Amino acid sequence: MTHLFKKMGLGMVLTSSLLAFAMPAAAGEEMEVGKVGVSAKIEGLERVTQKLVAPPFLPEHDQVAKGGPKIIEMTMVIEEKEMEIAPGAFVQAMTFEGTNPGPMIVAHVGDYVELTLKNPKTNTMVHNIDFHASTGALGGGGLTNVAPGEQVVLRFKATKAGVFVYHCAPGGVMIPYHVVAGMNGAIMILPRDGLKDNNGKLVTYDKAYYIGEQDWYLPKDADGKFKRYTAPALAMTDTMEVMKGLIPTHLTFNGKVGAITGENAMTAKVGETVLFLHSQANRDTRIHLIGGHGDLVWASGSFNDKPETNRETWQIAGGEAGAAIYTFLQPGLYAYVNHNLIEAIMLGAAAHVNVEGEWNNDLMEQVSKPGPIK
Repeated sequence: MTHLFKKMGLGMVLTSSLLAFAMPAAAGEEMEVGKVGVSAKIEGLERVTQKLVAPPFLPEHDQVAKGGPKIIEMTMVIEEKEMEIAPGAFVQAMTFEGTNPGPMIVAHVGDYVELTLKNPKTNTMVHNIDFHASTGALGGGGLTNVAPGEQVVLRFKATKAGVFVYHCAPGGVMIPYHVVAGMNGAIMILPRDGLKDNNGKLVTYDKAYYIGEQDWYLPKDADGKFKRYTAPALAMTDTMEVMKGLIPTHLTFNGKVGAITGENAMTAKVGETVLFLHSQANRDTRIHLIGGHGDLVWASGSFNDKPETNRETWQIAGGEAGAAIYTFLQPGLYAYVNHNLIEAIMLGAAAHVNVEGEWNNDLMEQVSKPGPIK
């Protein structure tokens, strides 16, 4: 792997990336001492294996925790792969579990999240993971650097309730490059007694969906066509030049323009309450459900705070994940969009929700059909 970077003049970048996460010996020694006490403390906790699933779906989980804290264990495999994000537009993506965004993880406050992170030898880059939900060691990034052919196990205690971003952060310029190459996802830490509305009452959802918004920066050739590469390292220099302009060529929900539309649209029924989880690891976004509202909105993702109510549009800051709940009252097709409509319609940041049920004319009615002006 190293010879590939040196051949391209990127050896120094890789070296500085790794050095950026080097830990002092004293800190490492303290952590070894701490491990003894922690291991004894959690030795008797129940272990639960969480089967991760591809977005927009969530793994099976309890909305209200049952029993005491547990160790929630899961495995993630890093996959470097080519992805077609729009017709004729291909990227050398870096992913968790082969999807953009990576899969949603769910735990409760007080649980321990234990991740086995694998970087297969077929990959070409060093990777790691930074959990915004965790405390210490650069969100786990300082403890999870794995070269191709290696794996690492990280465990952290879920202490804050909310929805949080996770992403690869191997140091230096590799951080933004890996993030905008698709290597990010989200984790939801629920309160043990469940979500609460603005009055402190328990609120539950019938369905939950996870939407990861991704900004892509594709280089073009002299003819104005998007370039295509055979490895992430080969795409890096040209891609970074586009990144410096801060203007994405594409914005996708779940890895491809139109990924959550048509047959793959989200679904619901009249009367169902749906939890929408949305992450953007790099850029600010503003979310709007056309035809609906945010009944309860945690725009910052923090479930420790009271939700805002009856929002028409809610902003999610870059590097954060947010949550919103809505109970559908009418059937039909709803558009779930980034309400910078240029970005939604022209760049691709849009999804659909198909809702089944009986139409209520009291809420909306076409009084007369289109016809000649009288």
